Amino acid sequence: MRARLRRIVQVLLHVEDSPHRTAMAFAVGVWIAFFPLLGIHTALALAVAMIFRLSRVAVILGAYLNNPWTLAPLYSAGTLVGCLLFQVSPVDIWAMEWSEGWGFGKMLHHLRPILWPFVVGNLALGTIAAGVAYAVVRGVLTRRAVGGVRPSPA
Repeated sequence: MRARLRRIVQVLLHVEDSPHRTAMAFAVGVWIAFFPLLGIHTALALAVAMIFRLSRVAVILGAYLNNPWTLAPLYSAGTLVGCLLFQVSPVDIWAMEWSEGWGFGKMLHHLRPILWPFVVGNLALGTIAAGVAYAVVRGVLTRRAVGGVRPSPA
């Protein structure tokens, strides 16, 4: 895990943009990682990067925080935040009866009580995570730029 983080920082250090814009692009990607519509993260990240002329590399790196290994923990944490915000008991999630089958309609029926906590909680947690990611990446990149390691384009 530590080696993976080091690799992400190395890639971000070589983005030809200011520390602010690189950190902003990465933070936008982190927010996209928490976006509740599964399956559109890459397309959304590329579209946002092109529209706002952000570093595609930095946005994609942030968006790929959500991957097959982190999907369940990220969405579970976001749903728990949503349950707190909507005052829905998270125990209700585990108490759902799945023995009736796995049809889409039945699944939607069972998940309806946590739909809004899932959506709002993940957007809220994504906003917090993006703010933290921006601060951390901006701090690292600024320290590296001041140390002479990274050029600071205008």
